[in-house]
Amino acid sequence: MWYCHRRVGTTVISSLPLVYAIGPQTLTKRQTDMSDELEQTLAQHRLTHVVRFSPEQIAILAHATQLGEEALARTLLPLAQQKSQTPVSGFAVGAIAISGSGYWYLGANMEMAGQPLSTALHAEQSAIGHAALCDERYIEKVIVSVSPCGHCRQFMHELNQDDLMLVLPDQHFTLSELLPHAFGPADLQQTYGMLNGPAGNLAAANNPEVDPHDALMLLALDEANASYAPYSKNRAGVALQLSDGQICRGRYLENAAFNPSLSPMQLALSQLFLLGYQPQDIERAFIVEATAKVQQAAAAKQLLASISDVKLETAQFGDTNVKSEE
Repeated sequence: MWYCHRRVGTTVISSLPLVYAIGPQTLTKRQTDMSDELEQTLAQHRLTHVVRFSPEQIAILAHATQLGEEALARTLLPLAQQKSQTPVSGFAVGAIAISGSGYWYLGANMEMAGQPLSTALHAEQSAIGHAALCDERYIEKVIVSVSPCGHCRQFMHELNQDDLMLVLPDQHFTLSELLPHAFGPADLQQTYGMLNGPAGNLAAANNPEVDPHDALMLLALDEANASYAPYSKNRAGVALQLSDGQICRGRYLENAAFNPSLSPMQLALSQLFLLGYQPQDIERAFIVEATAKVQQAAAAKQLLASISDVKLETAQFGDTNVKSEE
């Protein structure tokens, strides 16, 4: 199966009725079962474990099920929910980001036992981060298994897309309808969004503390240069090397409201679980980041240490290349 990974990772909620806001009553539901017909179709075409659907694969499923785009995407949501890691809430959420290129990206929520709730990754963040890792530049729709919380609405607002459509279980809305009068990139004089900003220019050259031929470090550096950090300038990327050679990558995706920012380690671990791996499969982990007023390494080390004994290797680059350590 071809995949984009390489081998060697208080917001205003809404002025709409409360039914469109997630709350305690929602957390009693857990619907992660697909129809037998869809499961058979996925198995027949060897798509059961796919988490990034190509336009050709989507066409096969649409023909087999006779479903339109939104109906098919809703039907596939349990496939995303099955990838959830929910040791705290027990509540699985799935999302699908439909990109402008025609690819569909699955995402699932992720919680870490023993860690603060702020380390949790939301399904919408997982799906959009997944699309970002494959260098998508535009998201047409986000399909969700439950109405997105205010945190996710604020995160999606950083796409800077007025026409982003959110497809809920029984209705669909534009993001601006679900997040009116929103604070976002424009308030900080930012003209682009998290998927279409300029690339960074961090480089490993001329730093004697870094092995310029370390493939894992170079992959993390690639992700740092592809990250989105217009407010803090803290470009950052993570690369996790697994026991079979698979690489799970993550890049920092910053938010104008700060708190909904997605860390590179969160995104890399989300990829780990989406692809069906477990923490014990991690053999090496590397983070590269720019020297800035905020830093990712300490939080990344803590998050990784909560699930793995692998020590995080780090490197910083800026006006002065300062550090590399094991």
